[in-house]
Amino acid sequence: MVGIDLARALAVFGMFVVHLGPAATATTGIGSWVRHLAEGRSSALFATLAGFSLVLLAGRLEPKTGLAGRQAKVRIAIRAVVLLALGTVMAAFYGGVVILAFYGVYFLLALPLVRLRARTLAITAAVLAAVLPPLALGVKALVTEPVSTALKAYDPLDLVGGVGVLDLLLTGLYPAIPWMAFVTAGMALGRLDLSSHTVRRRLAVFGPGLAVFAHGTSWLMSRLFEGVRTAAETQRRWLSATGAKSGPKDLGAMGDTASPDGLGSVWSLLTAGPHSGMPFDVIGCVGVAITVIIGATVALDRLPLLRRLAAPVISVGTMSLTAYVGHFVLSPQLASGGNESRTSWTPVLLFILGVTVFAWSWSRFFRRGPLEYLLNLATKPAERVR
Repeated sequence: MVGIDLARALAVFGMFVVHLGPAATATTGIGSWVRHLAEGRSSALFATLAGFSLVLLAGRLEPKTGLAGRQAKVRIAIRAVVLLALGTVMAAFYGGVVILAFYGVYFLLALPLVRLRARTLAITAAVLAAVLPPLALGVKALVTEPVSTALKAYDPLDLVGGVGVLDLLLTGLYPAIPWMAFVTAGMALGRLDLSSHTVRRRLAVFGPGLAVFAHGTSWLMSRLFEGVRTAAETQRRWLSATGAKSGPKDLGAMGDTASPDGLGSVWSLLTAGPHSGMPFDVIGCVGVAITVIIGATVALDRLPLLRRLAAPVISVGTMSLTAYVGHFVLSPQLASGGNESRTSWTPVLLFILGVTVFAWSWSRFFRRGPLEYLLNLATKPAERVR
């Protein structure tokens, strides 16, 4: 599981790049490449690892049954409620860019799936990746401005300034309807024996293959069809412009129904832009997530020196919740909603260094991170289930 912790740390660092680094319009060269690599893919990796974490709670290779299974489901439900509450409070301060409330919804929606086998989960993930994005696009077309306003008027989460139910399920930055494909794929990975050389070889081919297939096919479609090219370009301009404004609060509205036509047209189903939630985007990001996870696992197993050198970074992965919340709380830039003058990579580097030093030092004395300890404590009532 050390490789999973390393992958989780990389997902956290990717979030730092997107939230604290220069806007897309202010980067060039290798900085632009790093930003492009992190945009959308780090959060998708985060969501995939959330599915993996669910399986760890519900039974790694074999699903828990009986009393243990019931307690595991209650433990997951409690975590979901805590994350939903924490995410709602943070969203009131920082906007819809906070993923934690969405995490809570993912956990609740995944409860009926926790006893499924790896093959069934993989098939389910594939079906969700193909079906949910078009479904979400169709439902968005029905949710007109008057309908959206009416729904939000009676939404308790929206009324307190958090991410509303409509955003959590459909129109937010990490909407559950298309993003459950990531979670389910992570659950399927969690049910596989990642210590098996056969499994590793297959995943080492399958992960990159998915990424190349999705992005390559989308690129080819953009060369063949003007509508796809226009939709992809609209997505790029919109994401770039919204990021240039820099507000996480602005970014939180990226999935809003008032988005440009290029993000809501039928042609957009063939694009693979970050946060588009389209089939090729979802499939490609799943491929990238599998590649990172299997790559981290194999590298740490085969290179003992790397495992020792990467220990401080691995410790970040063991307390990713603390690291994620901490970068919001401690960053004045995020607290103020960001600004248009983000041009420096210094905040990203400082936060990566700071969280690594903190996590490494904390892990010398404690088994869990501060917030991980509190989250675990909150789930203790699950032991009373009979």
